[in-house]
Amino acid sequence: MCGICGFYQLENEADAGTLKRMNDPIVHRGPDDEGFFEKDGIGLAARRLSIIDLATGHQPLASRSGNSWITYNGEVYNFPELRRELESRGYSFRSQSDTEVVVNLYEEFGLEFVKKLRGMFAFAIYDQKNRRLILARDHIGKKPLYYSLKRNGNLVFASEIKSILQYPGIARDVDPEALDFFLTLEYVPAPYSILAAVKKLPAGHLLVYENGKAAIREYWDVQPGAGPPEFAAAREEFLALLEESVRMRMISDVPLGAFLSGGIDSSAVVATMARLSAIPIKTFSIGFEEKSYSELPYSRLVAAKFKTDHHEKTLHADIRALVLQLAGILDEPLADFSNFPTFLVSRLAREKVTVALSGDGGDEIFGGYEHYLAQKLARFVDFSPLRPLRALAGQALRLLPPSELKKGLINRGRRFGEGFANAAANRHFRWMLFLTRQQKSRLYSPAFQQESFMQDLPQRKPFREFFERSRQFPGINQDLYLDLKTYLTDDIMVKVDRMSMAASLETRAPLLDYKLVEFAFSLPPQWKVRGNTGKWFFKKAMAGILDQKILGRQKQGFSIPIKNWLRDELKGLMLETLADKKISDLGFFNADYVRRMIQEHLHNRENHSHRLWALMQFYLWHDHFGKK
Repeated sequence: MCGICGFYQLENEADAGTLKRMNDPIVHRGPDDEGFFEKDGIGLAARRLSIIDLATGHQPLASRSGNSWITYNGEVYNFPELRRELESRGYSFRSQSDTEVVVNLYEEFGLEFVKKLRGMFAFAIYDQKNRRLILARDHIGKKPLYYSLKRNGNLVFASEIKSILQYPGIARDVDPEALDFFLTLEYVPAPYSILAAVKKLPAGHLLVYENGKAAIREYWDVQPGAGPPEFAAAREEFLALLEESVRMRMISDVPLGAFLSGGIDSSAVVATMARLSAIPIKTFSIGFEEKSYSELPYSRLVAAKFKTDHHEKTLHADIRALVLQLAGILDEPLADFSNFPTFLVSRLAREKVTVALSGDGGDEIFGGYEHYLAQKLARFVDFSPLRPLRALAGQALRLLPPSELKKGLINRGRRFGEGFANAAANRHFRWMLFLTRQQKSRLYSPAFQQESFMQDLPQRKPFREFFERSRQFPGINQDLYLDLKTYLTDDIMVKVDRMSMAASLETRAPLLDYKLVEFAFSLPPQWKVRGNTGKWFFKKAMAGILDQKILGRQKQGFSIPIKNWLRDELKGLMLETLADKKISDLGFFNADYVRRMIQEHLHNRENHSHRLWALMQFYLWHDHFGKK
């Protein structure tokens, strides 16, 4: 597990210290070692968090021939099998690392080599003979990779934007399209980044740079498939895939544990780990004083059942200091509330282990979110005599004051009403939009408003292509596909990567092994959401392994009481960050409307927590990384 950065120069802009300056800001991604390769205008650098082959895994690393050099972030779990394949073709190895396997696979198989990799990764390979640079990102996008292609043809890349900003002449202008996406969705979708000069390489893609041109190609996408026709056969295949995926991710030369929330996803991973391990698994949980947000009773239940070495902490931290700390870590704004608990549980785990397995991905591939149920109900309402009443119902629910509880009927009803307020054309995404057209017209300044901002997502890149592709899937699998390609990759994976790497902790997600993902999408949609039960297949498959209290519990989500904190612990920071002068100086937003949202939220007339928090995250980001 590492952080990487580098450049390919047609015109020399970097001085002798540029590569080191790019590598220093990502020391948290790899505090154990650093390395550099520079030759003929090419620079590769790596920060290393030693996980496998502690003694001989130094990077950048050369191929057997010496022609190709690699800087690499991640883990390829099937590297022993791939190593044996190369050895059968006459290759010999100097190390025990997966890095050396990857660079030699490229030399043996060319650009098709990436299809053989099973794991999480982002890497750059420089082919000296062909003067070619290859950038690659894993199937699901667990590991990040940003790049900037300058007008003079120089290409700069890194695991995080803060490294790219150390290269000469990288502009810090905000991309208006990306900012609108961020406020609409609470994340910035690939290929955009918050900076106009920087792009994300999408998940499952390669970027090949040669002869002064960059070509981006997709090497993987999930396809519809016919799974086992009977439940018993499907369950057997799923449990076998889960065990294989967990076993592969338990390969480590350093201490290893697991996050445990007490939900079905992390519990299934811990149950499988416990069965495969001869010693108690170390598990880690974070709780909150607000009982409706805390899941500690459930995590304790699972820990006791599987006899784990369990560690937990209740959040008592200085919330304001934590917000400011995370703002400096995130070099692209992300408004996902669960940044907090993810960072804190990562920091807790790092006290005992260097690697932690997580349950990420179960909701997106097996149908666990409430908005899948909402979408199912909406489809019924859209084609029933009740359709004219939906707007009235939404308006009536908004008259009720928001509850301080995490969920509850009032909060669910209000969120459902807000979802219906968005255009039906957005289908699935209307439950995940945090600004309506009407709100944008009030919030955005005349100078910032663009016609494209008011378009429905299916009409805008990159969502247009994903909507078109999703039509090949039946029923709720369409919605799952959309989340897999957007929300999971550009929100969940970003959150987990940044928060865990800030603690120098490697996280691995067995449920997101691409073979398990392909299996999940082969299952019929009625096995995902049946009646009012989400994750129907997953829950049935884990019956007899997990306690019924875990299988039958309501989906909670790894969240925080932000709406309450903005009225209390974070009130002062909100008022400072969203002060009229700061709003007016940047010119993106209407200060009067921001002030109105603040007052409505403070007096509990509306729950504007998502909108206010997103605005705060943008301005805190701008203080650290924006154009001065």
